[in-house]
Amino acid sequence: MSNQYEVLGKAPGAEDLKNLSSEDIHLTIKNLNAGYGKMEILHNFDLFVSKAQSLCLIGPNGAGKSTILHSIYGFTNIFSGKIEIDGKEITNLTPAEKLKSVGIAYILQDNSIFPDMTVEENLLMGGYIKDKTEESYAEAKKILEKYDRLNKRRSQPAKVLSGGERRLLEISRALVMRPSILLVDEPSIGLEPRYIEMVFEILNDLQKNEKKTIIMVEQNAKKGLEFADIGYVLVSGQTAIVGKGNELLKNPDVGRLFLGG
Repeated sequence: MSNQYEVLGKAPGAEDLKNLSSEDIHLTIKNLNAGYGKMEILHNFDLFVSKAQSLCLIGPNGAGKSTILHSIYGFTNIFSGKIEIDGKEITNLTPAEKLKSVGIAYILQDNSIFPDMTVEENLLMGGYIKDKTEESYAEAKKILEKYDRLNKRRSQPAKVLSGGERRLLEISRALVMRPSILLVDEPSIGLEPRYIEMVFEILNDLQKNEKKTIIMVEQNAKKGLEFADIGYVLVSGQTAIVGKGNELLKNPDVGRLFLGG
């Protein structure tokens, strides 16, 4: 992958990244070195995302895209660097603390529903760390009222759902904790085109109308960049190129390497 990195030229600095976001920075990563075990995957990685902004991470397999989400949520070893929410350091908080205390939810790329539990029971599992059970029921009720697809099947086992409906359930379950930041890993993976459109419409609604900050990894680079306000192209654990989503779609290097152009 080093050849790809060379083609893309000089890596952007922290100021280049900041210029893509407003002054109302929600999540910041500074000089992060992180990985699994003793293996370092991310090297001096920086990230800046404003409140209610969407960021799409693209790049070749093994570039470190999902490792960024894992690091934010607490699934990696952090060797050095900082992660901050609204200026408060959260680097060493556990995943449960990040979900409950600072409002970060992680939507996995794998099928993570409980197939033999009902749709409603799956939703309620999203609030398992809430102090009061009734709060989970109240949030689940709001979600079911909003998404009729799920409400119609609330008493049915989740295994009867289509692929798109399962992805909707996974997203909805994360909303039970009322997070301000959604980490979304490969939302379109394994879905038919019509369901891909549905999922991105839902994410767009969450960003625009519910003011969620969204950080996404998407292998379908074209779809991800069409959705996102800004994009980072990763190669070998470092940011190689950045820009607004619509600008990256027109970038010839990005097109040649990642969009099939």
